[in-house]
Amino acid sequence: MTQPTATANTGSPTRERLLDAAAELFYREGVGVGVEALCRVAGVSKRSMYQLFDSKDGVLAASLERRAPAYLAFLLPPDDGGTPRERVLHVFERLEEMAARPDFRGCPFVSVTAELKAPDHPASLVARRCKDALTAFFRREAERGGAGDPELLARQLTVAFDGSGVRAVMQGQGLDGLALATATALLGAGGVGSAAPPVIPGP
Repeated sequence: MTQPTATANTGSPTRERLLDAAAELFYREGVGVGVEALCRVAGVSKRSMYQLFDSKDGVLAASLERRAPAYLAFLLPPDDGGTPRERVLHVFERLEEMAARPDFRGCPFVSVTAELKAPDHPASLVARRCKDALTAFFRREAERGGAGDPELLARQLTVAFDGSGVRAVMQGQGLDGLALATATALLGAGGVGSAAPPVIPGP
């Protein structure tokens, strides 16, 4: 697999337009979008693209790399207090908010990896790092909250997050509290916060 190519033009307007177009097109239409369509939307020539990246794979990976910090910043709570339970549920509240939007197509990192079906693809590696960062957040909060097995709980919460996003896309509708209820149940079972059974919304 090819790797994203770094050049002296890292912050060039042409590169930024390419990455903006890639983020929009690949999320909305999938990774099968061709180079011609990508360059047309970005308003750049194919020659210019290949001067910045060695392939479309490089553009895809770089667009995810650039998107990850803002994505995580949106999901994660600010570092200004809150119980571990509240901080974890904040992430699922954000997911519920995103899933209710008409343009929601799922987690961009899960979507790309599922389409590529190649764990060693440069974009899959970027996606995995982003997911690992989310799991690490869950693990830290689970440890702070006194979970019996913080590592297991963190992985369960990540699966609940990703699975909830996939369900929203498959059903074509918001989650209506299902993701929050699932996370609450996992936290309770893991020993973080109240173990009272959550109210599960209807189908």
